[in-house]
Amino acid sequence: MLRKKRRTKKTWGKEGASAGAIQINDRVKRIVILGVLVVTLIMSGCGSQQAAPPPAIPEVAIVTVNPERVVLTTELPGRVSAYFVAEIRPQVNGIVQERLFNEGSDVNAGSVLYQIDPAPYQAAYRNAVAALARSEANLPPIRLKAERFRELVGRKAISQQDFDNADAALKQVEADIEYSKAAVESARINLGYSRITAPISGRIGKSNVTVGALATAYQGSAFATIQQLDPIYVDVTQSSANLLQLKRNMAAGRIKGNGPDQTRVKLLLEDGTPYPLEGTLKFSEVTVDPSTGSFILRIVFQNPKHILLPGMYVRAIVQEGKVENAILAPQQGVSRDPKGNPVALIVDGSGKVQQRMLTLDRAIGDRWLVNEGLNPGDRLIVEGSQKVRPGASVKVVPLDAGRKDTPAERGGDSETRAQDAKKLPLEPQKKAQPAAKAN
Repeated sequence: MLRKKRRTKKTWGKEGASAGAIQINDRVKRIVILGVLVVTLIMSGCGSQQAAPPPAIPEVAIVTVNPERVVLTTELPGRVSAYFVAEIRPQVNGIVQERLFNEGSDVNAGSVLYQIDPAPYQAAYRNAVAALARSEANLPPIRLKAERFRELVGRKAISQQDFDNADAALKQVEADIEYSKAAVESARINLGYSRITAPISGRIGKSNVTVGALATAYQGSAFATIQQLDPIYVDVTQSSANLLQLKRNMAAGRIKGNGPDQTRVKLLLEDGTPYPLEGTLKFSEVTVDPSTGSFILRIVFQNPKHILLPGMYVRAIVQEGKVENAILAPQQGVSRDPKGNPVALIVDGSGKVQQRMLTLDRAIGDRWLVNEGLNPGDRLIVEGSQKVRPGASVKVVPLDAGRKDTPAERGGDSETRAQDAKKLPLEPQKKAQPAAKAN
């Protein structure tokens, strides 16, 4: 019995060992099969990647550069100044008796503005007139005496000394008459100066004196100021460096004079609105201000409605010249390299991108005036330049086509909008089911 039990245990031990070995073999098989599957999937993935289609050629929007005639202008800051300015000052001493104008009104040349007490000057004038009459009354007898002595001295009836004395007396009386005439004229001028008149026509400002104030001849402070506002000056400043650059461009033939139109100037007011009338460039100052490095240009404008007032800040648009075959590039098609130099991308005849270094002159509206770097007929990339590099092939589309909105800009792709549209009718149905059950 014991032997049978031992045999039975040995038999079960062998059977358990064989079962464990079978399980291990199954696991190994499974691992091998799984590895084969993974390798197969990886190989199939690599094959699919190798079979992927090539990337699409990027699209760019271009503008064809064409030469055009451009009138070059520059905007210069300036101030308005009166055409004529007259400071009213007394020329005689006295007390102001009357002010004969309204402050801020227009006055004409010769209009009486102030009246200084004329009494002392009237008296001086009458005194001078009386002195002149006395001198003229002494003239006839002395002249007759001198003529008689001239006849007598010829006949030796009187001495030469008596004739000389009579002739000297005649000349002295004639001199007294001339002196009296000058005194009368001086008194008349001083009497006229007691009436202070406007030397020019224009608009008069506020009065600095009142009735009863003491007037001193040629005093430092002015009684009032008259300014002529029509026409009127506009003095603008221009940099001497810009003037030198303009002269170099004209000498090189890049800029030509615009004839009589070059002296025409337009004006922008303080709030940016254009002044309705054009001005005329009169002259430029010959001296450069050493503190600012600029000089003054003087322009004359008609000002019938007195819109322009002295001291007002304005901006003048002055014509510099014209460029017959100017190359203008949109600003959105010009960028800067890391050094700050302007560059542009163009599409050549083979459909590849080329980079051009540019030399810019100035901005004209939303475009750059290009001196060097672009030629007529070049196709300048204005949109899509971020997606391309020099040497890459691109697909050229019109500028309007390059501005079409993307699906994201329109609020999502079409599939998302379609799904949302399908979901919308479901919500009322879900809400309607409880109502049906309630009924």
